[in-house]
Amino acid sequence: MRTLLIVSLLLLPCLAHAESAPLPDDVTPAEPFAFGDFTWLNGNNRQKTALLDSKYFTGSFLLDVNYTTSTSRPIDHSVVGSTTLSRDNELALQFLGFGGDFHSGTARGRLMTQFGERATVVPRNDGSAMKGQFDFMTALRYVSEAYGGVHLNYMHGINIDAGIFMSYVGLFSYDNFENWMYLPSYTSDNTPWFFNGMRIQMFPTEKLKIEAWIINGWQTYGKFNERPGFGGQFLYRPTESVSMLSNDYVGWDTANNPGRMRFHSDNSLMVRYYNNPTSRIISKMAFSLTGDLGFESGDGVVGFGGTGTEGHCTTATPCRQNFLSWMAYNRIWFAEDKFAFTVGGGQMHNPGRYLVLAPTGQASPFSQPLSTQGVSYSPATSPFDMNSGTSFDAWDVAAGVQYMPTEQITLDLEFSRRSASVPYFAGHGGVTSPDGYVTTPTPAGWQADLVPTDTRIIAAVLTRF
Repeated sequence: MRTLLIVSLLLLPCLAHAESAPLPDDVTPAEPFAFGDFTWLNGNNRQKTALLDSKYFTGSFLLDVNYTTSTSRPIDHSVVGSTTLSRDNELALQFLGFGGDFHSGTARGRLMTQFGERATVVPRNDGSAMKGQFDFMTALRYVSEAYGGVHLNYMHGINIDAGIFMSYVGLFSYDNFENWMYLPSYTSDNTPWFFNGMRIQMFPTEKLKIEAWIINGWQTYGKFNERPGFGGQFLYRPTESVSMLSNDYVGWDTANNPGRMRFHSDNSLMVRYYNNPTSRIISKMAFSLTGDLGFESGDGVVGFGGTGTEGHCTTATPCRQNFLSWMAYNRIWFAEDKFAFTVGGGQMHNPGRYLVLAPTGQASPFSQPLSTQGVSYSPATSPFDMNSGTSFDAWDVAAGVQYMPTEQITLDLEFSRRSASVPYFAGHGGVTSPDGYVTTPTPAGWQADLVPTDTRIIAAVLTRF
């Protein structure tokens, strides 16, 4: 898939030369991907009509409320290792967003706000905000997408946008209303939800999109070092039943290691292998398969091989630093798409832990004083090792059912079991303090209660207008 992306980029000038001349006034190029119904896709809006639509603005309102409980029942009600969940045994307003798309002639723009617990959970994993002055983590916390740009009527369309936009690395959408499952596997949760920079979307045909990025870094508001990140997306849908996606990235995103390069390739295949939308029994069946490969190289680490060990990574004895993961899901729709059952899971291997989400309340490369971060969590008491050369393996399985009575609401109920090769998830003692409050001093010798497994039930109400 990566090779196909490179070849496509090389052929783009030829395609543009052949098709870039403006079409006659009486000929309109086919809108990209409008030839089929792709509402079945994981990570794609299943709504066929926009209720809040007008000539210049198409509005969106998103609401996500969940309740989750684990067998550990941590006393501080903290969920560890997720950007989708944050609080255990509580009803949580996880996400509230409103905004939409502006369009007038060739001008285009999008603004989507974000409130709720995700406005804290996601920004806390971005350490680039700690470089230099001005607290742009706080300034941007309540914005999930904001960009402006221009649409050019060449080929089947070219969009040039600048601002913050969704990455879609890892297949799952930031808006859980669009996803087959509420809690994504590690491949999605440990890869970016957003990029800050510039993108160019090109549609050589109605079935193909080629996208290029110049961005600050890997899910970062700013740059860790002096060079930007580069990447792109290749999306091909030859028929209504098949979607192939590849996202590729290269950047320099390790603080104080400007010579360390990161590469990541994210590839997905989705196939709808049965379709009978009027059936009162089984109306659709589809599967998705995603595989990721990444590594870092330079300044004491190499992607593969390496002889260094934890805390002893040098140019002469570099540590191994790579990311290998996969996830697979199968979904069956019932009763004219009113119900759906999904089962799946995945696995993650990260010998250098450079993409592992640091456990809530633990030391990480992004730990900050409470006064500057604006996020209430305790200082580290039993730090989770994030050093290069320290291995982390994890796997998960999940099953869930969704009830979708209308295009505007989804009721979700699912079971998830996650495991790790080391203690990682919140145990009954929690990760904050002896009684679970950040205001309670932690006595000498106290350690966060981390356990190697997490078994939980999730219920959610998802609304979109």
